[in-house]
Amino acid sequence: MRHVIALDVGGTGMKAALVGADGELLHQARRATGRERGPDAVVATILGFAAELRAYGKEHLGESAAAAGVAVPGIVDAADGIAVYAANLGWRDVPLRALLSERLDGVPVALGHDVRAGGLAEGRIGAGRGADRFLFVPLGTGIAGAIGIDGTVEAGAHGFAGEIGHIVVRPGGTPCPCGQRGCLERFASAAAVSQAWAQASGDPEADAADCAKAVASGDPRAQRVWQDAVDALADGLVTALTLLDPRTLIIGGGLAEAGETLFTPLRAAVQRRVTFQKLPSIVPAALGDTAGCLGAGLLAWDLLATASHPTSEVTT
Repeated sequence: MRHVIALDVGGTGMKAALVGADGELLHQARRATGRERGPDAVVATILGFAAELRAYGKEHLGESAAAAGVAVPGIVDAADGIAVYAANLGWRDVPLRALLSERLDGVPVALGHDVRAGGLAEGRIGAGRGADRFLFVPLGTGIAGAIGIDGTVEAGAHGFAGEIGHIVVRPGGTPCPCGQRGCLERFASAAAVSQAWAQASGDPEADAADCAKAVASGDPRAQRVWQDAVDALADGLVTALTLLDPRTLIIGGGLAEAGETLFTPLRAAVQRRVTFQKLPSIVPAALGDTAGCLGAGLLAWDLLATASHPTSEVTT
């Protein structure tokens, strides 16, 4: 059965799959990233994992993978196949595409950014299916974004497109590691809500999920923390939709797992802020933590399609 290898490399774990032409997950596997062993060891783990997946496909699906796609965090030069920088992994200028292709005996390899890969999957086969313009915003440790246009995801001139987490929503506010003050992700990420609720509740172990439960049970302290985060998020999202005019706004990541505890006040907060702008559909992500892996698989299939039709252009 014709298939591709898909790898989604995270700071702590890697998700992998063999993906069929219709997006079917034919085989799935996970492995620890092992970043504590250093950047070279992480690269070696990725290469070894990919080789094992290739061998599995050959044995169980009757042929080797036709291509591979890998999604990584940080700054990614998709055109040249280089993982430019990833703070969590200690990477600088890793020629990952070339290394993987060599390890896989020359099969074509696509390299992409983890959030943009997740957005690609959500846009084509997930919550944004059928939308010509969408914005995918996962709310996790930080906040990133993927700008979807006609089935592709816009990377920008330098690979920075979609960094909505660094829109300043509270000028002069909390310092951000990026060097600015008052960035969206300092107020509305899952990490920010966890920190605010731990402080408000007096429980240093409390996190965003605990805050959401307390909101649902009517705790006024939790409701204040939650509404502050929702208001900051709405401010950032309205800035984004003013610039991008998406038809669908897809919210994912850990904070979105709160369901309507998040979406009901968020939709109301966004609606209060729009004036001339068209209100997009605001929907939860559909693919969960498989989005990045599925997106990596789509990048691999796109690469094969481009090779078959070299005049077509695919944006990663």
